[in-house]
This record gives sequence, structure tokens and C-alpha cells, in this order.
Amino acid sequence: MKRTGLLKTWRRIACLVGLFFLAACGLSIDADQARVCRSTLPALNPGAAITVQRIQDGPAPRSLKVLYTAQNPDRPPLDRTIICTFAAEGLSLNKAELTGLATEEGPVSGASLYMLKHYYLETPEGVAADPGSPSHAAADIELPSAVAYWLQQILVSLPRTAIYALLSVSFALVFGLSGRVNLAFGELAAVGSAATIAGTAVVLASGLDAPLLGIAAGLAGALFAGAMHSAVGGYFTISRITTASSQPSLIATVGLSLALMEYLRLVQSPVTIWLPPIWAETWPLARSDDFVVSLTPISLITASIGLIAALGLLWLMKATDFGRAWRACADDARAAALMGVNGPRLLIQTLALAGAMAGLSGMLIVVQYGGLGFAGGFQYGLKALIGAIIGGIGSVPGALLGGFIIGLFETIWSAYLPIEGRDVALYAALVVFLIFRPGGLLGFQETTPRPV
Repeated sequence: MKRTGLLKTWRRIACLVGLFFLAACGLSIDADQARVCRSTLPALNPGAAITVQRIQDGPAPRSLKVLYTAQNPDRPPLDRTIICTFAAEGLSLNKAELTGLATEEGPVSGASLYMLKHYYLETPEGVAADPGSPSHAAADIELPSAVAYWLQQILVSLPRTAIYALLSVSFALVFGLSGRVNLAFGELAAVGSAATIAGTAVVLASGLDAPLLGIAAGLAGALFAGAMHSAVGGYFTISRITTASSQPSLIATVGLSLALMEYLRLVQSPVTIWLPPIWAETWPLARSDDFVVSLTPISLITASIGLIAALGLLWLMKATDFGRAWRACADDARAAALMGVNGPRLLIQTLALAGAMAGLSGMLIVVQYGGLGFAGGFQYGLKALIGAIIGGIGSVPGALLGGFIIGLFETIWSAYLPIEGRDVALYAALVVFLIFRPGGLLGFQETTPRPV
């Protein structure tokens, strides 16, 4: 019966992953290429009002076809077509380089294309001239302006909440088992981002530029790098330091975070490497007059990966031998040892799992935002620690909840209040929680450890 339940759970997870890949395969229009192609329209129709009707794959590889209407002041509307050809696609850095242009009247000459690219498209005026996405794509659902704006902020917060939730649960996994805080998880997220870049670079070097392959390679690299660095670093900073006080271990993890930061600076270089945006075309969902509530496919994919990872982790902690051993050791380490639980080995496994979650969060940062510098993980780690404390740093569900709250709080504050005071308010909320509910929302309310 137990094995049948495990098989059913894995089948559900496999179905979710399969649906994700099938949905990603259908995303064929690149937002960067579509923007460049649209930006050529005002130059080809001087003085006309441009309305884009539809964007679709072109007749040749690496090409897009744009159907649009040009409205001149003294003429009837004219339906026109343009085909743009690009140097590459997918994850290639030069995928937005325009190499060919043709209208319904024929191809544009090489000299004209050169002038158009260097003296129009690469200027601020050319970038600002983009007529926008197809007008008919706006959703028919009409919402009040306040509701539409609030819904847009919720959708924008989805990737950020997924990133913070995975990082927060990394803190909870280690603290719940050992009672020690590892302050290096922000840098482990940066390690995961660097591994993601390396994985996609290997795919590109092999002559492939498919985003799915790059993401899969980056995901594998981020999970492995995060788990390995966390297990090795945690072994020397947490497992080997067995003093009654947690302060020596805490200081050791500070040294580990600084060592990882410098290690990334030397390996990755101080210059942040950015991946080109993928699947960034907006999907309109609702509207309020001219304001359109939209969502990008990559935001949905990032949030879905975070959700699948969170559900998988909750299942792991509840229904597997590892989860039962973790909960037993977290509740009473001596009693668990008497029942046969290998505490040191369980701690290394927990460190590896927590590092994998941190590495996954770094991978999501790269996929969503393009890159993360060698020192960029510090702020993520600090805010994720605040989320873990607010949710209950010894509770895995509480840490997930706290990360979600932090991501939503940052987005809502930035939308309605001055952004300069956002971090101050966040740290003030941490102080309030430490005073009135030190155990967090789902943690224990006692200010001291439970007596055994």
C-alpha cells in the first residue's frame, strides 16, 4: 500500500512536469524579436499610425511575420505585412540581431537594412517607437481600476514569492534539525545562478539553443551545485562545531558566505553574465479601460516550478523515511538516536536538500530576471531569513508561508507606497515579530527552546 501511494504521487508530479514542458513547447514567439520587428514599422511607414494585428512564425527559420495596419492622415487604412529574419533564436545572445527584412513589395536592400539598424533601431527614438503588441489581444474581462491594479501586482509578485519561499525553507530545514542558522544560503543561491549560466553555456557550446534544453541543464547544474556546496560547507561550519552555544557555528557560516562570495567573484568574474529573456511576451488577462492586466509565460513557469518544488518538499517531509527521521530528530535528537536515526548523516542530507532548494531559487532568479551577481545573493538570503522567522523558522510549511508573505509584501509596498521605505518597513516587521511572536506564525510561541 505504501509503495502504491508513492507511485501515485510520483505520477502526479511527472504529469505536472510534463504539462509544463508541453506548455513551454508552444511558446514560439520570442518577445525580443517581436519588439525589434515591430520597431521597424514606423520607419517603413513615416507619419502613419501603426496598429499591429497579428504576429506569427515566418516562412523561413528564425523569422517572424507581422500583419499590421498603417493609417495615414489623408488615406484609407492600408493592410501590410512584414517579415523579419534574425541571426539566432532561443538562448543565443544575438537572437535579436536583425539580418533580413521584407515587405509585401519585396526584400529591403542590405544598405537600407544597415542604415535602419544602426541609425534607427539602436537609438532611443527607435526603441520608443515600438507600436506595441496586437491590439486585439486585450482581454474582454472588464474590471474596476482598483481591482485590476491590485490583480496585476499579485501576478507580478508570483516569481518573487517562489524565490523567497524556496530560500526561506532552506533556513527552516537546517534550523529545525540542528537549531543553528546558516547565513550562507543567499550565496548558495548565487552559486545556483552561476551553475545555471554554466549549464546553459554548455548547451549553447554544443550547438543547441533551445530554451527548454538550456533550462533543463541549468536546473540540473543548480541543484547539484547548491547541494554539493551546502553539504561540504555545512559539514565544516555546522556539523563539526558541536558546542552548546550556536554562536561559533553562526560566525563560521558568516565566513562561509564571504568565502563563497569571493569564490564566485574569482570563478564567475565581477561582471554579471546575463541570459537573454525568454518567453517574455505578455498574455492579457483582464482590463480596466486602457490598463491591461497581463502575465508573461516565464513568470507563470517560474511560479509553477516553485509550487511544484514546495509541494514535493512537503510530501518528502511527510511521507518518506527521510521526513519521518527529520521530524523525529528535530523533536528529540537523543530519542531519535536511540531508535536508530543516524543524526550526523541526516544532518548532511538535510544540508544537501537545503542547498538544493537554495540553488533552485538561484536558477529561478536567472530564468526570471536574467542573472545574479557574485554578491547579489546577500539581500535575497537576508530577506528569506526574515521570511523564515516570520513564518516559523523551525517549520517547513511556516517558512514557505513566510517567504510568500515577504514576496507579496515587497510587491504591494512598491505598488502603493514609496519604495525607499520598503526595506525599513520589512526590518521593522521583523522586530515586531521577534517581540510579540518570536516563534513565527506556524512555529512555537515560546521564547526559549522546549524542555525535553
